[in-house]
Amino acid sequence: MKKVLFTMVFASLIGAANAQDMMSKRGVPILPEEKDWSIGFDAKPVLQYFGNLASGATATNRAGVGFLDSMVIVGKYMKDANTAYRAKVRIGFNSSSQDAFITDQTSTTTPPANVTDTRKSSGMNISIGGGIQKYRGKGRLKGYYGAEAGISLHSNKTTYSYGNALNTDHPDASANSTNFDPSNPNIVGTARVTENKSGSTFGVGLRGFIGVEYFFAPKMSVGAEYGWGIMLNTTGEGNITAEAFDATTGGVTSTSVKTAGSSSFGIDVDNQNGAIFLNFYF
Repeated sequence: MKKVLFTMVFASLIGAANAQDMMSKRGVPILPEEKDWSIGFDAKPVLQYFGNLASGATATNRAGVGFLDSMVIVGKYMKDANTAYRAKVRIGFNSSSQDAFITDQTSTTTPPANVTDTRKSSGMNISIGGGIQKYRGKGRLKGYYGAEAGISLHSNKTTYSYGNALNTDHPDASANSTNFDPSNPNIVGTARVTENKSGSTFGVGLRGFIGVEYFFAPKMSVGAEYGWGIMLNTTGEGNITAEAFDATTGGVTSTSVKTAGSSSFGIDVDNQNGAIFLNFYF
Protein backbone atom coordinates (compact mmCIF):
# COMPACT_ATOMS: atom_id res chain seq x y z
CA MET A 1 0.00 0.00 0.00
CA LYS A 2 2.81 2.37 0.87
CA LYS A 3 4.46 1.62 -2.46
CA VAL A 4 1.23 2.38 -4.31
CA LEU A 5 0.78 5.66 -2.43
CA PHE A 6 4.41 6.60 -3.08
CA THR A 7 4.02 5.84 -6.77
CA MET A 8 0.84 7.91 -7.02
CA VAL A 9 2.42 10.86 -5.19
CA PHE A 10 5.56 10.63 -7.32
CA ALA A 11 3.54 10.52 -10.53
CA SER A 12 1.46 13.48 -9.36
CA LEU A 13 4.59 15.51 -8.63
CA ILE A 14 6.04 14.73 -12.06
CA GLY A 15 2.75 15.66 -13.72
CA ALA A 16 2.60 18.91 -11.78
CA ALA A 17 6.21 19.70 -12.68
CA ASN A 18 5.57 19.05 -16.36
CA ALA A 19 2.42 21.16 -16.30
CA GLN A 20 4.28 23.95 -14.55
CA ASP A 21 7.11 23.65 -17.06
CA MET A 22 4.62 24.37 -19.86
CA MET A 23 3.66 27.69 -18.26
CA SER A 24 5.78 30.73 -17.51
CA LYS A 25 5.96 32.26 -14.04
CA ARG A 26 3.28 34.70 -15.18
CA GLY A 27 1.04 31.87 -16.32
CA VAL A 28 1.67 32.31 -20.05
CA PRO A 29 1.67 29.05 -22.09
CA ILE A 30 5.11 28.03 -23.34
CA LEU A 31 3.84 26.09 -26.35
CA PRO A 32 1.74 27.51 -29.20
CA GLU A 33 -1.99 26.94 -29.01
CA GLU A 34 -4.72 26.25 -31.52
CA LYS A 35 -5.33 29.20 -33.90
CA ASP A 36 -1.99 30.85 -33.06
CA TRP A 37 -0.01 32.51 -35.86
CA SER A 38 3.77 32.67 -36.14
CA ILE A 39 6.49 34.54 -38.00
CA GLY A 40 9.76 32.76 -38.70
CA PHE A 41 13.11 33.95 -39.94
CA ASP A 42 16.61 32.67 -40.51
CA ALA A 43 18.61 32.77 -37.27
CA LYS A 44 22.05 32.35 -38.83
CA PRO A 45 22.64 36.11 -39.37
CA VAL A 46 21.76 36.71 -35.69
CA LEU A 47 24.09 33.97 -34.50
CA GLN A 48 26.76 35.20 -36.89
CA TYR A 49 26.39 38.75 -35.58
CA PHE A 50 26.95 37.74 -31.94
CA GLY A 51 29.76 35.42 -32.97
CA ASN A 52 31.47 38.22 -34.86
CA LEU A 53 30.79 40.60 -31.98
CA ALA A 54 32.64 38.26 -29.63
CA SER A 55 35.51 37.57 -32.02
CA GLY A 56 35.78 41.00 -33.62
CA ALA A 57 35.27 39.57 -37.10
CA THR A 58 33.34 41.27 -39.87
CA ALA A 59 29.97 39.90 -40.95
CA THR A 60 29.73 38.33 -44.37
CA ASN A 61 26.81 37.77 -46.70
CA ARG A 62 25.32 34.31 -46.87
CA ALA A 63 23.27 32.63 -49.54
CA GLY A 64 19.74 31.40 -48.85
CA VAL A 65 18.77 27.93 -47.62
CA GLY A 66 15.88 25.63 -48.26
CA PHE A 67 13.87 26.65 -45.19
CA LEU A 68 14.19 30.37 -45.69
CA ASP A 69 15.73 31.72 -48.86
CA SER A 70 17.01 35.26 -48.98
CA MET A 71 14.20 37.79 -48.32
CA VAL A 72 11.44 35.18 -47.97
CA ILE A 73 8.78 35.67 -45.27
CA VAL A 74 7.61 32.48 -43.53
CA GLY A 75 4.37 32.27 -41.56
CA LYS A 76 2.49 29.46 -39.80
CA TYR A 77 -1.05 28.90 -38.58
CA MET A 78 -1.64 26.35 -35.81
CA LYS A 79 -4.62 24.21 -36.81
CA ASP A 80 -4.24 22.35 -33.53
CA ALA A 81 -1.50 21.56 -31.02
CA ASN A 82 0.21 19.10 -33.39
CA THR A 83 -0.61 20.47 -36.86
CA ALA A 84 0.40 23.69 -38.57
CA TYR A 85 -0.10 25.16 -42.03
CA ARG A 86 2.79 27.24 -43.25
CA ALA A 87 3.28 29.66 -46.11
CA LYS A 88 6.23 31.43 -47.75
CA VAL A 89 6.16 34.56 -49.86
CA ARG A 90 8.62 36.89 -51.53
CA ILE A 91 7.60 39.74 -53.82
CA GLY A 92 10.68 41.64 -54.84
CA PHE A 93 11.54 44.27 -57.43
CA ASN A 94 14.94 45.92 -57.79
CA SER A 95 16.65 48.51 -59.94
CA SER A 96 20.10 50.06 -60.04
CA SER A 97 22.05 52.53 -62.14
CA GLN A 98 25.77 52.89 -62.74
CA ASP A 99 27.50 55.80 -64.51
CA ALA A 100 30.95 55.92 -66.05
CA PHE A 101 32.84 58.93 -67.39
CA ILE A 102 34.56 58.54 -70.76
CA THR A 103 36.30 60.95 -73.09
CA ASP A 104 34.06 63.08 -75.29
CA GLN A 105 35.08 62.18 -78.84
CA THR A 106 34.08 65.64 -80.08
CA SER A 107 36.00 67.57 -77.41
CA THR A 108 38.69 70.02 -78.54
CA THR A 109 39.86 71.09 -75.10
CA THR A 110 42.93 70.00 -73.16
CA PRO A 111 42.36 67.93 -71.16
CA PRO A 112 39.35 66.66 -73.15
CA ALA A 113 35.88 66.88 -71.66
CA ASN A 114 33.99 63.82 -70.49
CA VAL A 115 30.58 62.39 -71.29
CA THR A 116 28.62 59.78 -69.36
CA ASP A 117 27.73 56.22 -70.21
CA THR A 118 24.98 54.72 -68.06
CA ARG A 119 23.98 51.15 -67.31
CA LYS A 120 20.55 50.52 -65.71
CA SER A 121 19.49 47.13 -64.36
CA SER A 122 16.12 45.97 -63.10
CA GLY A 123 14.72 42.65 -61.95
CA MET A 124 11.79 40.83 -60.41
CA ASN A 125 11.74 37.96 -57.91
CA ILE A 126 8.46 36.38 -56.83
CA SER A 127 8.20 33.21 -54.75
CA ILE A 128 5.08 31.67 -53.22
CA GLY A 129 4.81 28.40 -51.33
CA GLY A 130 2.69 26.49 -48.85
CA GLY A 131 2.69 23.26 -46.90
CA ILE A 132 1.69 21.32 -43.81
CA GLN A 133 3.75 20.55 -40.72
CA LYS A 134 3.15 17.83 -38.10
CA TYR A 135 4.61 17.91 -34.58
CA ARG A 136 5.61 14.98 -32.39
CA GLY A 137 6.86 14.77 -28.82
CA LYS A 138 6.03 16.34 -25.48
CA GLY A 139 7.49 19.17 -23.49
CA ARG A 140 9.54 22.07 -24.80
CA LEU A 141 11.40 20.02 -27.40
CA LYS A 142 9.29 19.10 -30.43
CA GLY A 143 10.18 17.09 -33.48
CA TYR A 144 8.30 17.73 -36.69
CA TYR A 145 8.00 16.67 -40.31
CA GLY A 146 5.99 17.74 -43.33
CA ALA A 147 5.86 18.68 -46.98
CA GLU A 148 5.47 21.85 -49.02
CA ALA A 149 5.26 23.03 -52.63
CA GLY A 150 6.22 26.31 -54.21
CA ILE A 151 6.48 28.29 -57.43
CA SER A 152 8.80 31.13 -58.41
CA LEU A 153 9.18 33.67 -61.19
CA HIS A 154 12.38 35.64 -61.94
CA SER A 155 13.40 38.06 -64.66
CA ASN A 156 15.96 40.81 -65.26
CA LYS A 157 16.84 43.44 -67.84
CA THR A 158 19.83 45.71 -68.42
CA THR A 159 19.84 48.81 -70.63
CA TYR A 160 22.80 50.91 -71.78
CA SER A 161 22.94 54.54 -72.89
CA TYR A 162 26.04 56.21 -74.30
CA GLY A 163 27.40 59.73 -74.19
CA ASN A 164 29.18 59.50 -77.54
CA ALA A 165 27.11 59.21 -80.70
CA LEU A 166 27.93 56.89 -83.58
CA ASN A 167 28.55 58.91 -86.73
CA THR A 168 30.80 59.27 -89.77
CA ASP A 169 33.65 60.66 -87.67
CA HIS A 170 33.32 57.98 -85.00
CA PRO A 171 31.71 54.87 -86.51
CA ASP A 172 33.41 52.30 -84.28
CA ALA A 173 31.34 51.55 -81.16
CA SER A 174 34.24 49.83 -79.41
CA ALA A 175 36.20 53.09 -79.50
CA ASN A 176 33.32 55.18 -78.21
CA SER A 177 31.99 53.28 -75.20
CA THR A 178 32.77 51.99 -71.76
CA ASN A 179 33.05 48.31 -71.03
CA PHE A 180 31.19 48.21 -67.70
CA ASP A 181 31.85 44.55 -66.92
CA PRO A 182 34.92 42.83 -68.42
CA SER A 183 33.40 39.40 -67.73
CA ASN A 184 30.28 40.33 -69.73
CA PRO A 185 31.26 43.07 -72.20
CA ASN A 186 28.54 45.26 -73.62
CA ILE A 187 30.55 45.84 -76.78
CA VAL A 188 30.14 43.30 -79.60
CA GLY A 189 32.50 43.98 -82.50
CA THR A 190 31.66 47.39 -83.97
CA ALA A 191 28.16 47.32 -82.45
CA ARG A 192 27.21 48.24 -78.90
CA VAL A 193 24.47 46.67 -76.82
CA THR A 194 21.58 48.93 -75.82
CA GLU A 195 19.41 46.33 -74.09
CA ASN A 196 19.96 42.84 -72.71
CA LYS A 197 16.72 41.21 -71.56
CA SER A 198 16.86 37.70 -70.20
CA GLY A 199 14.00 35.27 -70.59
CA SER A 200 11.72 34.89 -67.58
CA THR A 201 12.51 31.89 -65.37
CA PHE A 202 9.61 29.89 -63.95
CA GLY A 203 10.25 27.31 -61.25
CA VAL A 204 8.14 24.76 -59.43
CA GLY A 205 9.26 22.57 -56.55
CA LEU A 206 8.11 19.96 -54.05
CA ARG A 207 9.99 19.43 -50.80
CA GLY A 208 9.79 17.18 -47.76
CA PHE A 209 11.35 18.30 -44.49
CA ILE A 210 12.14 17.18 -40.97
CA GLY A 211 13.33 19.22 -38.00
CA VAL A 212 13.33 20.01 -34.30
CA GLU A 213 11.97 23.05 -32.46
CA TYR A 214 12.79 24.02 -28.87
CA PHE A 215 10.60 26.51 -27.00
CA PHE A 216 13.02 28.46 -24.80
CA ALA A 217 10.45 31.08 -23.75
CA PRO A 218 6.67 31.56 -23.95
CA LYS A 219 5.74 31.05 -27.62
CA MET A 220 9.31 31.65 -28.79
CA SER A 221 11.39 28.88 -30.29
CA VAL A 222 14.66 28.09 -31.99
CA GLY A 223 15.07 25.13 -34.28
CA ALA A 224 16.85 23.38 -37.10
CA GLU A 225 15.42 21.94 -40.30
CA TYR A 226 16.64 19.73 -43.13
CA GLY A 227 14.86 19.03 -46.38
CA TRP A 228 14.97 17.05 -49.59
CA GLY A 229 13.02 17.75 -52.74
CA ILE A 230 12.70 18.20 -56.46
CA MET A 231 12.91 21.42 -58.48
CA LEU A 232 12.13 22.20 -62.11
CA ASN A 233 13.15 25.51 -63.73
CA THR A 234 12.47 26.69 -67.26
CA THR A 235 13.82 29.88 -68.81
CA GLY A 236 12.25 31.38 -71.92
CA GLU A 237 13.98 33.09 -74.81
CA GLY A 238 15.72 36.38 -74.14
CA ASN A 239 16.61 39.27 -76.38
CA ILE A 240 19.71 41.38 -77.02
CA THR A 241 19.43 44.67 -78.92
CA ALA A 242 22.53 46.40 -80.33
CA GLU A 243 23.17 49.48 -82.42
CA ALA A 244 25.83 50.08 -85.08
CA PHE A 245 26.80 52.80 -87.55
CA ASP A 246 25.63 52.19 -91.12
CA ALA A 247 28.15 53.67 -93.55
CA THR A 248 25.75 53.28 -96.46
CA THR A 249 22.99 55.45 -95.02
CA GLY A 250 25.16 57.46 -92.65
CA GLY A 251 22.82 56.60 -89.80
CA VAL A 252 22.62 54.19 -86.88
CA THR A 253 20.84 50.87 -87.24
CA SER A 254 19.42 48.75 -84.44
CA THR A 255 19.40 44.94 -84.49
CA SER A 256 17.76 42.48 -82.11
CA VAL A 257 18.93 38.91 -81.58
CA LYS A 258 17.14 36.24 -79.57
CA THR A 259 18.98 34.25 -76.93
CA ALA A 260 18.12 30.61 -76.32
CA GLY A 261 16.13 29.46 -73.31
CA SER A 262 17.04 26.63 -70.95
CA SER A 263 15.63 24.21 -68.43
CA SER A 264 16.93 22.33 -65.42
CA PHE A 265 15.72 19.58 -63.11
CA GLY A 266 17.19 18.53 -59.81
CA ILE A 267 16.59 16.22 -56.85
CA ASP A 268 18.75 17.05 -53.86
CA VAL A 269 19.00 18.11 -50.22
CA ASP A 270 18.66 21.75 -49.18
CA ASN A 271 21.30 24.26 -50.16
CA GLN A 272 23.90 24.60 -47.37
CA ASN A 273 22.51 21.44 -45.73
CA GLY A 274 19.70 22.98 -43.68
CA ALA A 275 18.62 25.99 -41.66
CA ILE A 276 18.63 27.37 -38.14
CA PHE A 277 15.58 29.52 -37.44
CA LEU A 278 13.67 31.54 -34.86
CA ASN A 279 9.86 31.48 -34.53
CA PHE A 280 7.54 33.86 -32.69
CA TYR A 281 3.91 32.86 -32.03
CA PHE A 282 1.01 35.22 -31.37
